[in-house]
Amino acid sequence: MLLKKASILIVDDDTDVLTAVRLMLRPQVKEIVTEKNPDNIPLLLKQQSFDVILLDMNFKSALNTGNEGLFWLRKIKELKSEAAVIMITAYGDIDLAIRSVKEGAFDFVVKPWHNEKLLSTLHTALDRKANGAKVPAPGFSKAVTGSELLGESEVMQDIFFKISKVAPTDANILILGENGTGKELIAKAIHQHSLRAGKPFIKVDVGALTESLFETELFGHRKGAFTDAREDRAGRFEAASGGTIFLDEIGNISLHQQSKLLSVLQNRQVIRVGANEPTDIDVRLLCATNVSLAEMANEARFRKDLIYRINTVEITVPPLRKRGHDILLLARHFTTVYASKYMKPVPELSKPAQDKLLHYQYPGNVRELQYAIERAVIMADNPALEAADILFSPIESAPAEEALVQETNLEELEKVTINRVLQLHSGNLTKAAKELGITRTALYRRMNKYGL
Repeated sequence: MLLKKASILIVDDDTDVLTAVRLMLRPQVKEIVTEKNPDNIPLLLKQQSFDVILLDMNFKSALNTGNEGLFWLRKIKELKSEAAVIMITAYGDIDLAIRSVKEGAFDFVVKPWHNEKLLSTLHTALDRKANGAKVPAPGFSKAVTGSELLGESEVMQDIFFKISKVAPTDANILILGENGTGKELIAKAIHQHSLRAGKPFIKVDVGALTESLFETELFGHRKGAFTDAREDRAGRFEAASGGTIFLDEIGNISLHQQSKLLSVLQNRQVIRVGANEPTDIDVRLLCATNVSLAEMANEARFRKDLIYRINTVEITVPPLRKRGHDILLLARHFTTVYASKYMKPVPELSKPAQDKLLHYQYPGNVRELQYAIERAVIMADNPALEAADILFSPIESAPAEEALVQETNLEELEKVTINRVLQLHSGNLTKAAKELGITRTALYRRMNKYGL
């Protein structure tokens, strides 16, 4: 009922957007005013009161950076502090859109939007405005419902908010972050909150696939295509059709593999090894890596056209050392989990134990904290965990830290780092290469160079 009585202003310099919103909302609202030139906003607000203002993030100015939207949001709030402003943004401006919510916007919608989603956002804004003079921004969550993701830090709340916005879309998402930060958990959360939640979620560690296995694992094969192909087999893309496919460690695939993957993403079809006919696929693509694809592209080790395909939206997961008191939140969560698993009372964390947890650098991130807490819960007999109960990976012991700090020669630093990671993974080259963010071939070259 509130929508039927509402007066809506939409400001966007794209005539097609104005037309689309006008046609959609005309039967739904009392009045809709459209405006191409944001310079006219002050006059419009002086002449008339609007229940909701839809404001584009980007106008065709010389800058075109999304900051134009923030400028006009601030101007609207100066003139009408109670205004309910909903930002209209493209995928590439989602980080700025989140910032706009912190600066007073009610919410944002992503182009191209689902009409139902836009109407729902308008209804919510009007409901909240009807219950108070000012419209508060929606709260940032401290967790993602139904997932193992936890965090009270501002950076994690931003990530949770971003997940809530991009999950219902079909946008391809690239998740960046160090090993052990929880990239797979984020991928699962996106799938769980997407429109594909009831369909398959298929994870593939593409960095561990050899050249010979890459095509048959991802795209499948026909019976007789090679010696051991005794029957037709669907690949991971076909298995994920209708749902989500998560390609982990995508930064470790070769240029030849990149070319094959790009072809599938462009055509939305796979051709099984040994087959001639393509098979249509319908998948939502999520990718993750711990290396900089931009740097790899500059070194001609990763195709730029593939980067454009896989990162419609980018989510960067912070290392644990930058998440502040999330460390204690996660530590308490893990004490509960492992006390239950090993049928022991849930231990408290003593003040010295908390201090030790907060001052450690966590090269292994959340995964390292998890293992340290599990070990402590198993071994400790007291009702509280003390600092001495919490032991981190011996590979991160003081001598190794001192060697890294004192060594300033670049080649020696690289040699020491490679040696430490090889020891950490008991000589497993695939895992060591993933940890270092390089390919197995690159690791072989460096090992030969340094005599390791």
